[in-house]
Amino acid sequence: MLAGLSLSSDYIVPQDVKEAGFQICAEELGSIVEGHDVKKLKIHDGVEGIAEKLGTTITKGISTSEIDRRQRVYGFWFFVWEAVQDTTLMILGICAFVSLLVGIVTEGWPKGAHDGLGIVASILLVVFVTATSDYKQSLQFRDLDKEKKKIVMQVTRNGLRQKLSIYDLLPGDIVHLSIGDQVPADGLFMSGYSLLINESSLTGESEPVNVNASNPFLLSGTKVQNGSCKMLVTTVGMRTQWGKLMATLSEGGDDETPLQVKLNGVATVIGKIGLFFAVVTFSVLVQGLFTRKLEEGTQWIWSGDEAVEMLEFFAIAVTIVTLSLAFAMKKMMNDKALVRHLAACETMGSATTICSDKTGTLTTNHMTVVKTCMKILLESIFNNTGGDVVVNEAQKVEILGTPTETALLELGLLLGGDFEEERVKSKIVKVEPFNSTKKRMGVVLELPEGGFRAHCKGASEIALAACDKFLNSNGDVVPLDEASTTHLQDTIEKFASEALRTLCLAYSDIGTIVGIKDPVRPGVKESVAVCRSAGIVVRMVTGDNLTTAKAIARECGILTDDGLAIEGPEFREKSDAELQQLIPNLQVMARSSPMDKHTLVKQLRTTFQEVVAVTGDGTNDAPALHEADIGLAMGIAGTEVAKESADVIILDDNFSTIVTVGKWGRSVYVNIQKFVQFQLTVNVVALVVNFTSACLTGNAPLTAVQLLWVNMIMDTLGALALATEPPTDDLMKRAPVGRKGNFISNVMWRNITGQSLYQFVVIWYLQTQGKEAFRLDGPDSDLILNTLIFNSFVFCQVFNEISSREMEKVNVFDGILKNYVFVAVLSCTAIFQIIIIEFLGTFASTTPLTWQQWFVSIAFGFLGMPIAAILKMVPVGSS
Repeated sequence: MLAGLSLSSDYIVPQDVKEAGFQICAEELGSIVEGHDVKKLKIHDGVEGIAEKLGTTITKGISTSEIDRRQRVYGFWFFVWEAVQDTTLMILGICAFVSLLVGIVTEGWPKGAHDGLGIVASILLVVFVTATSDYKQSLQFRDLDKEKKKIVMQVTRNGLRQKLSIYDLLPGDIVHLSIGDQVPADGLFMSGYSLLINESSLTGESEPVNVNASNPFLLSGTKVQNGSCKMLVTTVGMRTQWGKLMATLSEGGDDETPLQVKLNGVATVIGKIGLFFAVVTFSVLVQGLFTRKLEEGTQWIWSGDEAVEMLEFFAIAVTIVTLSLAFAMKKMMNDKALVRHLAACETMGSATTICSDKTGTLTTNHMTVVKTCMKILLESIFNNTGGDVVVNEAQKVEILGTPTETALLELGLLLGGDFEEERVKSKIVKVEPFNSTKKRMGVVLELPEGGFRAHCKGASEIALAACDKFLNSNGDVVPLDEASTTHLQDTIEKFASEALRTLCLAYSDIGTIVGIKDPVRPGVKESVAVCRSAGIVVRMVTGDNLTTAKAIARECGILTDDGLAIEGPEFREKSDAELQQLIPNLQVMARSSPMDKHTLVKQLRTTFQEVVAVTGDGTNDAPALHEADIGLAMGIAGTEVAKESADVIILDDNFSTIVTVGKWGRSVYVNIQKFVQFQLTVNVVALVVNFTSACLTGNAPLTAVQLLWVNMIMDTLGALALATEPPTDDLMKRAPVGRKGNFISNVMWRNITGQSLYQFVVIWYLQTQGKEAFRLDGPDSDLILNTLIFNSFVFCQVFNEISSREMEKVNVFDGILKNYVFVAVLSCTAIFQIIIIEFLGTFASTTPLTWQQWFVSIAFGFLGMPIAAILKMVPVGSS
């Protein structure tokens, strides 16, 4: 005699959970699902028992009236903080310490501390300005980040099926999952068909897991590879297995964009040059001191003053290297968040080719049945579907599902069908969901009168090929002979040539064909023309048949008379040598598999060195989106797998928006070029002036505090002013930069060289002839001269900033007053410069100037503008 197995539990419901009206806590739920604990699940009476203890029902879901109570028991808070350390400010901190040490040793406290405290105050100012700038940028990009993470799921609450953000999910919610969805929380399988889950994101195992009533555990972050189901949410947020994993990981580094690679190259070279100048300067000064001591025969006797002199040499070397470090190590696009978010946009600006999906991107993604060849059986429409017809909170009928599904369901309703009535009539016993490999879906029904009927729906040529009978105009079932097959194939071809998507609905021995129109989006043709004029090749890659694809491509302006259209099966048979001949002219690829798209993108990137943008919305687009330089996923129609693989989410699913991203990307690229041109000019002049001066006189005319102010002008404020220039339509009339183009162009070198030479001549003239020209001969003559040099140098940068607004055009004032940020930055720079000279003399090592000296300083700066205009007339090559 067999005894029954007795299941007992030591689990005690916590008091706060009991008081809230629930019978199970979050920790217990987490341990059941995460540990795949079948025994514990049985102890709690299975999925139904868990649902009951969570205070939910498997048909109506949770009640909205008790959401606050549920959040208190099962909700969570998660805070993230990150600290950024700036190497430049660390070096300046050392400089401040050295200055304090030197000053206090030589002049005592507090007079000797002025220089060091001046640097500290300047560092605090830089930190404040940079932090404010970073904070504003983070606010701008936080919204974009929210949009990328705005994942919406279909959930049953209060007995109504509705759309909810994954951040609003709570234990007890009933979530509807289908192919391509990401599982939004840990939970339990309630009901469904053919559910296969890809757990590779958690386990690394590529083999999908079959989830059903006997293995009901669903984990957050995994993907639905096949099938559909209803899931009972058990744990959310940081209590899920995915949440715990994310808590232990920091965000990984991304591949560098073409611009970042070029910038890093420039920064590395300049950093090395600056370091070289600093070492040589320090060596020259120390060698001068040693030579003097050798001549005096005192090389073994060192006084305190001489030690202080060595410290001063070190301070000079540090001030020289400061500007180079600012360029090489400060964040090129101002901070990591900006680089992370702007990188994708900037890459789009370098794009030379776009491989676009058809449905939803070039077309509206709203299907309408415009032609039918015979009456469609409501049984087929309403049962063989991945969509749903529901009554929403406003008591209005709403159709849920993909655009193709909603189009067919809409037709069924227009024909007078009742979705609920039709579903009740028959029992669904087997479902084969649609996937891109089979290109069809099927359902098996148990009929009320007994027996079974299989319905099939899919690509016309595939479904038609499986049929051997059809329903004629009299409603009789007759054999599908050659003439009838030809007629139906001609009908399919005719519909496809009219840019209609064709589907075949079949059950047992009846075939039905419908033509679905997915109209081209307004503005797409014009956007494709803009891309063509901008030197960007647009290619269409679609799963549709060749005739439909060619019709849509011609309508959009993608397929030209000399362009090539090919089918995926033919494409994948080509050798590498044949692909090299074929790809340059390829404009349309139809009936493509995910790997065909991936192969095309890889070939374009590696063999042809193109910067490739890819659009996609389906799970099958993920490999190509990941392979591309920039992946653009559709925000509305895109599956979560596609969105996760992409760099940018196109919120309105519109191709025209992609072109706008490209225009902004080019604007980012050009604005950074303007900024780097401006910054390099400041860099070159400051390095050469301080280096030559230190070597010849033993002193640097620009002190550490002054250099810090110059650093803020050229880095934080310069970036703020020049990076805010809005894009113009002219940007889309030039060829793309691509992967090989030089970042510092000949035009930039011409402007940098000419302007640097002018500024160096001005400052060298002031250094050598300044005292005579301004009749400076008193005890403060050196301080006045150095103040004059500093003032002239700063105003040279102010006017050079205006000249840098255009790298090739002479008129740099066009639209300047519309750019309020630029005007504000220049005004603040000029006002603060006056304050530094006139009122902060002790800290900044300056002295007030006469109005004549002010006039000459500003005049020297202004004279740089006509020189910049003349330089722009000197012809140089384009590279």
